[in-house]
Amino acid sequence: MVEPRFKRNFDALPEIGSTVLLDGDEGKHAASVRRMRVGEAIALTDGRGAQVRGSVSGVAPKSISIKVESAERVGEPALRIRLVQALAKGDRDELAVQAATELGAIAVTPWQAERSISRWDEAKAIKGRDRWQVICDEAGKQAIRAWFPEVEPLVSTEALAIFIRNRDLGTVLVLDPTSTKGLSQAVESITADASIREVTLVVGPEGGISETELELFEAAGAIRVHLGSDILRTSTAGMAAIAVINAANGSYR
Repeated sequence: MVEPRFKRNFDALPEIGSTVLLDGDEGKHAASVRRMRVGEAIALTDGRGAQVRGSVSGVAPKSISIKVESAERVGEPALRIRLVQALAKGDRDELAVQAATELGAIAVTPWQAERSISRWDEAKAIKGRDRWQVICDEAGKQAIRAWFPEVEPLVSTEALAIFIRNRDLGTVLVLDPTSTKGLSQAVESITADASIREVTLVVGPEGGISETELELFEAAGAIRVHLGSDILRTSTAGMAAIAVINAANGSYR
């Protein structure tokens, strides 16, 4: 049985046999919702590589104490995968972010695309980013990950093109069903080049990425790739692409 996992920040790894406190929202959830009991196994992570396992040694109304049995730091993935996800209506963008986290994305960037039906003003951008971070944290815990994606500030099309041009996003693949180059071709080149440490996937909204945006990104250095003859929804395109990269990179061996 896999022990429940909670998020807790660690400045330094705790010593074996020491006791750490889980409080705040996570502690309250562990004590009041999950109803953790003394003696039960539990795991903690800061989502930045620290992993701590132990057993519950004390329970309070809004916190629990954990006796540490093991503690380690896990390095980042050899190939970092970033998802640039266009805002989409309903919960489709949130589903995309959740799936990307479960499949190993290390960063997520919300993108206000030209054809995005959902629009974030300044106030909504702050709330939306926080909401996406909660989704990433919850999905990271569910997937037993030591590294959770960090959700970055909302970007415009123009800002995204600048990041691509400045190579801030590593190798950038724009999912475009009209492209003549398949994702597998691009991934084969990426996995064969050990110097490539980061890949960014750009996924458009429901109406797709406009031709103006495609030309702008390509001019900045991005590579347009397709996922096959089928057209996937914005909620599944990134997930499918990450799975292809993981398979080629040996993550499923």
